[in-house]
Amino acid sequence: MRTTVTDAPDRSSVPEVAAHLRLVITRTARRLRTEASAGLGPSLGAALATVERWGPLSPSELADREGIRRPSATRIVARLEEEGLVGREPDPDDGRSFRVSLTAQGVEHIRDVRSRKDAFLARRLERLSAEDRATLDRASDLLERLLEDAGDDEPR
Repeated sequence: MRTTVTDAPDRSSVPEVAAHLRLVITRTARRLRTEASAGLGPSLGAALATVERWGPLSPSELADREGIRRPSATRIVARLEEEGLVGREPDPDDGRSFRVSLTAQGVEHIRDVRSRKDAFLARRLERLSAEDRATLDRASDLLERLLEDAGDDEPR
């Protein structure tokens, strides 16, 4: 039985809404990772996306952005390099270090993964009414605003 807006449980308290939202977002993210799995695990995929967004990055900068230790970032960079998804270049500010950026293959990989994720969601959205799709579109805007409003001083 599918739950519709009219027979959805009453979650009127902020903690109840927060708990439900967290669960749905977590399950959605997990399902999208499963749909897009292309040989890379979540850590490698996240690091690759970070390099795309913030790169070129040194392993230390990648570690800071990913919230991992430098040795882990170095191993991740080595694996991404083995896959041909990132390339090294000397760090102009530190001759002992290097920076990584996406290769053409890395750009294509990210494009392919995102395309599969979008297609997965599009297939699901086609099953919904125009009104429900509009509601989800509005919810997306609200979620985006929630993330923009989140301060760095809040616990993660």
